[in-house]
Amino acid sequence: MYKTFSELKKELRKNTQELKKVKVALLGDTATQFLNIALKGTALNESLDLEIFEADFGQISRQILDPTSEYYEFNADYTIIFESSHKLLGQYYKSYDSQTVFADNKIAYVEELYKTIQGRTKSRVIYCNFPSINNQVFGNFSNKVESSFVFQQNKLNYLLSAEIAVKNNNFFIADLVSIQNKWGRDFMFSPNIYVNTEMVLSLDALPVVAHHITGIISSLEGKFKKCLILDLDNTTWGGIIGDDGLEKIQIGSFGIGKAFTEFQYWVKALQKRGVILAVCSKNDEDKAKEPFEKHPDMILKLDDIAVFVANWENKADNIRKIQSILNIGYDSMVFLDDNPFERNIVRENLPEVCVPELPEDPAEYLEYLYSLNLFETASFSENDSERTKQYQVEAQRAVDIQSFTNVEDFLKSMNMVSDVQAFNSFSKPRVSQLTQRSNQFNLRTVRYTEQDVEDLMKSEDHHTISFTLEDKYGDNGLICVIVLEKKTQETLFINTWLMSCRVLKRGMEDFTLNTIVATAQKNGYKYIEGEFIPTSKNQMVKDHYERLGFTKQDEKWVLNVNDYQTKQVYINNKL
Repeated sequence: MYKTFSELKKELRKNTQELKKVKVALLGDTATQFLNIALKGTALNESLDLEIFEADFGQISRQILDPTSEYYEFNADYTIIFESSHKLLGQYYKSYDSQTVFADNKIAYVEELYKTIQGRTKSRVIYCNFPSINNQVFGNFSNKVESSFVFQQNKLNYLLSAEIAVKNNNFFIADLVSIQNKWGRDFMFSPNIYVNTEMVLSLDALPVVAHHITGIISSLEGKFKKCLILDLDNTTWGGIIGDDGLEKIQIGSFGIGKAFTEFQYWVKALQKRGVILAVCSKNDEDKAKEPFEKHPDMILKLDDIAVFVANWENKADNIRKIQSILNIGYDSMVFLDDNPFERNIVRENLPEVCVPELPEDPAEYLEYLYSLNLFETASFSENDSERTKQYQVEAQRAVDIQSFTNVEDFLKSMNMVSDVQAFNSFSKPRVSQLTQRSNQFNLRTVRYTEQDVEDLMKSEDHHTISFTLEDKYGDNGLICVIVLEKKTQETLFINTWLMSCRVLKRGMEDFTLNTIVATAQKNGYKYIEGEFIPTSKNQMVKDHYERLGFTKQDEKWVLNVNDYQTKQVYINNKL
């Protein structure tokens, strides 16, 4: 499930030349050398090459508060602050006269560190919360004693979320508390190692902790899972629908059926969060759909499924079909199937798809899946709950276009309307999220947190534009993000141009360029400059500027505003 520390150490021998480089500062109050190695090894599995500045332990305050420190010279993209529960307990013991406000004082200290970092850098901060130590001074009664360490530590972990993480867009929590809850304190911590080496994480725990921390970085870098593909028989319900019939499949509140019901509740929660659900089943389609339509205990309904594929063909081919409809990367897909043969077929043919090794006992499915932390995310917006509907609509469009003899007639029939606006407080979460999720149609692959978006909104040197797209089938929501940057008095630079792949081939690229040119003309610019920075994911737009009529000059693409002829599109501006 997780590689061992030794295996992660061996990963460091890999060639990292083609991988994306990310600068990370690691600041701790205890020894972090082995965590450093585990983070690098884990990141290589995520196709990221971490360059890590590791300060000597115990230097958190000095590195952050001193503007001339090595930390600021390094200029990290991410700052990991690892403060241990053991050092926290030591600080608590020394605060004899202020133990009832210990958590409040600690939160004030963390806030000072964060604000100092944000005032001097653009680094995102990942702060590790505090796995519990029950020092048994009061036993269970400690939860009723405000001055006890247990009470103050619980309060501190709560305030880290409620007072800092929720209110600050560049502050993220690595949830070590949940890791200890899952794996146990004896797994996480070895007293002998701590006493002799100042290391508070055991060698066994390091890969798990590194996986969770790296997951935050990966999601902010646009590498995360977007789609869950489900097998049905003995995966989503117990039994085989074709053999057992509707009445005898196992779901509900009794026996093993309870395991499948709770599994479905989890899947439904993922769907509400914005994870796309698809079905890939060897079944007759009408039989496969019957439980979704008729079984009273089914939690999942057909409306929850974006793409439903049930036939007797090869599952790897069917996943290819799902991918072609959703137009997302295979590496953003997770496939769950109880059958080892089917799992291996998909692994061999589609190695980028994540295929967990489900336990034989369905009762263990959920605990196993919880431990993998497959669906880490760096953002959430209310628009996420609409994602399934948007992909269902896209599947219907793909069917309907077949009845038209030419694409122009189809585009005219769609009655497309776009709401074009500068970024605002309403669109800010979705803009941030789209920059983190978009990999294929993304010219420069710049990622923005909500704080970054807010800074752009206030900047006098930037023009921001967001586009929605609505048609007769439904509302796609916010689907395109443009950030224009003043380069000179005459030149406007396209800092960011990204678009959801769901709306390709509808003229949105031309509509967007018409809008960019209009913005340039309105503000007196003569030239628009674009740039393509290649990644392993965005090759589909390598000729983007050439197709739109830009001219190559050195490594940039330039468009003369005065020579531009407005492109014909079938999209109207929403009034």
